Parts: sequence; structure tokens; C-alpha cells
Amino acid sequence: MKFTVTILGSGAATPTLNRFPTSQFINCNERNILIDCGEGSQIQMRKFRIKFQRINLILISHLHGDHYFGLAGLLSSFVLLGRTSKLQIICPKGLKNIILSQIEIGNAKIPFEIEWQEIELKERELLFEDKVLEVYGFPMNHRIQTHGFEIREKKKARNFIPEKIEELKISVKEIGAIKNGEPLIREGKVVPQEVYSKDSKRPLSYSFSADNRIKESQIDYFKGTDLLYHEATFLHEDRDRAKTTFHSTAKEVGQIASKAEIKNIILGHFSARYHDTETHKAECQESIENVFCAEDGNTFEISENGVELIG
Repeated sequence: MKFTVTILGSGAATPTLNRFPTSQFINCNERNILIDCGEGSQIQMRKFRIKFQRINLILISHLHGDHYFGLAGLLSSFVLLGRTSKLQIICPKGLKNIILSQIEIGNAKIPFEIEWQEIELKERELLFEDKVLEVYGFPMNHRIQTHGFEIREKKKARNFIPEKIEELKISVKEIGAIKNGEPLIREGKVVPQEVYSKDSKRPLSYSFSADNRIKESQIDYFKGTDLLYHEATFLHEDRDRAKTTFHSTAKEVGQIASKAEIKNIILGHFSARYHDTETHKAECQESIENVFCAEDGNTFEISENGVELIG
């Protein structure tokens, strides 16, 4: 099972030849999630060989166009490609009417089911879960209502030790009962689960912080995540501009990430005014060592061993 993050767009509001607006594709144990859908996102998915028909959940952070202008086009492509499977979209209030109006004006109809979940969060909340993962949302600090997201694996059941199954003569029926929370009884006593099973691996998580004027009160939103993506639209020399536009500098992100005990961070949403991101990386590394500066097409793998850039 894998947990990967592919950067489809790493630029800020204005697209450039090298950076498309914000969009990311996450594969968490074969659950396929799209976070934000800026202009040209489906072009990027084709370019980077992502099978976007498999997307079953879309998360939209806020209603600035560079984070959702590609959504109507993506849904139209789903129609043309004959999609029939259900799609769930979690987004700020108002986006449903915006997108459906665009579709209707073009005299088109969507034949597959879309479950819209419009949110307006004041605190961290569980938004979605299945047998494999949980998705949480939390409020960001931006000019309009904006949300961040965390995608977290669910804790798996303990792993039985084969030789102990034989030694203790644990039946198939008992294995099923143990998985449902019942104890194993031998000679009238409860056998500690550590005797016949091992703990499963620690659940991994990925956190996405959209456009955000970072502040210390957000530390708890990020704490414990294996990999944090956070916008770093500006360098610290442009911090006055960052304050005015409710964005963050790379240095500020590093300072808060350090306090949140983050070990791995991706910086993105870079302003088109900068020709490279070496200074962004250096500023953030004043506080945290393992810093990646996103490039369109990058794929990061999250594992128990850490985070690796694999593409």
C-alpha cells in the first residue's frame, strides 16, 4: 500500500510556463483524492500520467479562482469520458451553485452522482472517513473563508503471530472474535494480546495548508503530521506584502513548523515574481531541516521511514 502526493500546480494566482495554479493528487492506499483544482489541472494530470477518472474525492480549500477554476472543465471531461461512478466534493459554501451554473449554461448534464458537502468550519472537524482513511478540515487565516485538510490513515488491526496461532490453537472463529474486540480466553484467563499479536504500523498523515497567513494558534492543526504542505508565497523581505494579502513567508512557515515539531515540509504557491526557490528553502531551513520546494510534477512518498521525493 502506498501514500503519495503529486504536485500538479505549485504557483500562486498567476499561471506561468513552469508553474500552474494550485492542485494536488493524493493516493492514500488506493484512495484517490484531488486537493484544489486550479486552471489547467486536468492538463497536468494527463502530462504526469495520472488516471483522473479514478478520483473519488475532491477537496476545495477556498473560492479564489486559482484554486477552483479547473473544476467545471474536469467535470465536463468526466461526462465526455463516460464516468458513471459517484464523486464526492467537499468545498466552501457557494461552490456548488457556481459550478452547476457553469455546466447548465453550456446546456450539459452530469449523468453521474455528485455528493456535495459544503463546509464553513470554525474548528478542526472530521469530514470524511472509510475503512482506510480519515479526512479532517480546519480553518485557515486568509482574506476569505479558507480551509486546510489532513488526510490520515486509519489504525490497522494488530497482526497475529503465526506460530502463536498454532501454539494457542486459536481458531478461525476466535480470530474473527478478537478482531471484533473480544478477548482470547485460555484456562479461564484472558491472554494478553501482546502474547499472540504485534501492533500494526503507525498511521501516516499528510496535511495541506492552503492560502494562509500563518499564526501560532494553528500549531495544533499541524502537529503530528508526517508531511506538511504550506504556502510560502513570499520571501521574508516581502513580509509586508505577505501581511497585506494574508499570505506567508518561507521563514514564517519554518518557524511555526518547528514549534509544531514538523519533520518534513513542502513549500509551494510561489509568487511569479521569484525566478527560483533557493532562498525560500534557505529561509525555511533556518528552523527545520527537511524542506522541499514544490515543482510541478513532483511526487513525494510518505512512509514509516520518512518522506522521499520519488519523481
